[in-house]
Amino acid sequence: MIEKIINKLKNQKIIILGFGREGQSSYRFIRKYLPSQPLTIADQNDLDYQNNPLLKDDQNLTIITGTAYLDNLNDYDLILKTPGISLNHLDISAISSKITSQLELFLENARQKVIGVTGTKGKSTTSSLIYEILKTQYDVVLAGNIGKPIFDLDLNNDHQLYVLEMSSHQLEYLHYSPHVGIVLNLFEDHLDHALTVSHYHEIKLHMFSYQTEDDYMIYCSSNETLNNLINQHSFLGQRYPVNRLGTDPDAKMSLIKDKIYYNNEFVFTKDLKRHLLGIYNLENIMVAFLVGKIFNIPNDKILHTIAEFQPLPYRMEYVGTVNDIKFYVDTLATIPVATEASIEAIKDVDTLIFGGLDRGISYQDFITYLQKSSINHFICMPKTAYDIGAKLDSSKVHYVKTLAEAVSLAKKITAPHTSCLLSPAAASYEYFKNYQEKGDKFKELVLKEDKNN
Repeated sequence: MIEKIINKLKNQKIIILGFGREGQSSYRFIRKYLPSQPLTIADQNDLDYQNNPLLKDDQNLTIITGTAYLDNLNDYDLILKTPGISLNHLDISAISSKITSQLELFLENARQKVIGVTGTKGKSTTSSLIYEILKTQYDVVLAGNIGKPIFDLDLNNDHQLYVLEMSSHQLEYLHYSPHVGIVLNLFEDHLDHALTVSHYHEIKLHMFSYQTEDDYMIYCSSNETLNNLINQHSFLGQRYPVNRLGTDPDAKMSLIKDKIYYNNEFVFTKDLKRHLLGIYNLENIMVAFLVGKIFNIPNDKILHTIAEFQPLPYRMEYVGTVNDIKFYVDTLATIPVATEASIEAIKDVDTLIFGGLDRGISYQDFITYLQKSSINHFICMPKTAYDIGAKLDSSKVHYVKTLAEAVSLAKKITAPHTSCLLSPAAASYEYFKNYQEKGDKFKELVLKEDKNN
């Protein structure tokens, strides 16, 4: 496989767009196998390459930075784009065939070994659970959007299977689809990148666009938006719907009256042993179970793996109990439906800390949900929660500027033997680098206060 990727890159005039984690991974990969090939890196930010130990001694490297970093892309044979770079404001008709990525190059050569997972929410949890199930019988690797660039894998090691989490950013310009493609759900998100909801949803369906009759399409038909879009397309893959509402007679996995069926045969109940809370996580479990069955994993191995699997960090993660208050961090809940799902799963949320960067998402349904909820305290952080708080019962609303203020207040006002949930329903970029940094700060504040009491 690696020889085919190198041959695709060899003697090409290549530009790497974006020099974050994946861009640096691409640079290291190319330089490992093509050390003297001319190469260009373009990024809007100053790379300070003369002091960068990775770049400073490269005599065959051109660096382009600043606002004009996307100019003259047609001058290159291959545009190796990192996921975070948006080209939606450009006319790319003349360069679309030149755009590629680590994921594209990998799928071109190994798609038959790939299980791809996407969706607005749940993709990291589901990818990780699928990986744990498959590794009971296969040599399998977990990579992709979950945090491990594909070019950081040992591509000389010919693994049996690859579970790849795929974001909309990674799917946007693909011309290959995985052997097993999974789309969990579609909600409103990433409008800052995709510009419109419809475009964002169509990007997600690239998961299935290049499949053949021998491939598998796994999707949650209980998500109305996703199911309707699937039915509007003539995809070639074999359809394997998963349905948690009992409304799809063609579903391979169905939840009917608290019982889950695979191919119309009872396999386990809604109350199976699991650490993944809530109905949406149950749906993720059903998807993972179905993948296990496709690869002939015995039921007992699948169910044991599900029972032992722990929630990933920052996803309804239990932080600790302080002053008889249970604290949960859910900073990966960057859209309203994810926060709603967490509230329903935890069940006894008395205080909700929320708010973050405004990305143009509609919050009207979320406002209605909060108005009807049994939550007694809404601690509102800039920017989105300030706007939402103005539409809620003022006796329940508290405005803070910092996360430290929010935690301190939550300790005072949350009823004992209930829960305080940090679930922003927005991106965390208002004050923090990402959701991990915000989540880590929350944990630190909660546990620090614990030691002081």
